Amino acid sequence: MTRFIFILCAIASAAFGDTKPLRLDFGVYQSDRATVMYRKFTPILEAIQYPIEQLIQQPVDIHLTIFEDYESGIKALAKGEVDFVRFGPASYILAEQQNPKIQLLAMEQRKGLNRFNGLIIARADAGIKELKDVKGKSFAFGDVNSTIGRFLSQAELLDASINAEDLTHYAYLGRHDLVANAVISGSHDAGALKESTYSKLCDPKKIKVIHTFENVTKPWVAREGLEQPIQEAITKALRSLHKPEVLGELGCSGFVDATPEDYDTIREGMKKSETFIPKKETPTQE
Repeated sequence: MTRFIFILCAIASAAFGDTKPLRLDFGVYQSDRATVMYRKFTPILEAIQYPIEQLIQQPVDIHLTIFEDYESGIKALAKGEVDFVRFGPASYILAEQQNPKIQLLAMEQRKGLNRFNGLIIARADAGIKELKDVKGKSFAFGDVNSTIGRFLSQAELLDASINAEDLTHYAYLGRHDLVANAVISGSHDAGALKESTYSKLCDPKKIKVIHTFENVTKPWVAREGLEQPIQEAITKALRSLHKPEVLGELGCSGFVDATPEDYDTIREGMKKSETFIPKKETPTQE
């Protein structure tokens, strides 16, 4: 059952008098601590509220919902329980598999690009200098539905001729910060996480980046049946954002239009990762 971690209600503009505000439910899953997620998304939701109101000529309340895990967010979008979301690429693809009628609104850019890096890290004293050295070691993954934390990192390990049976043990820890902490604490020799988490939490003298791989920037996605004028208003509002103080917390530089084809490389990585875990095993979340 979905459990909501935190809900923010944006204040509707008074410019439209007594017109009833349009409620828009925005969802994001918890890839970091709830307080961090709140800090990241409050500025951008406040920033897009006014342009959306002007475009649809109606006051708007945007409600922020933080889901406790990836799966809860994916199911909520597929079932239409939220109006729009910001997901990782793999979660968008998984939601699309459950409901092909969801719609892309936009995709983030980082420094003007639609690509950024995922990392595989290891303790400096673990005897791991490159990816092939992970064989015979322990590994921390993120959420079982994470693009970087599972699917792409597993595809990279397979390219290095490493599958689940070649690891002493592995676990799905749910969040990127928990992966970093697992490697820092020594409970796991290596792990997969996003670049920003590594920069914030890891001492490069003690925790080394042993491998980088390319990921596609995150999509913003609308539920099935969200009215076209509202979809267009959200897209235009996102594309109008350029202030670093608004975008900075998300680590992006702006937004551009997105198509399903933009995420074909992620689909390929997800398909490849299917062979990482022997069929007799079922991934479990710790």
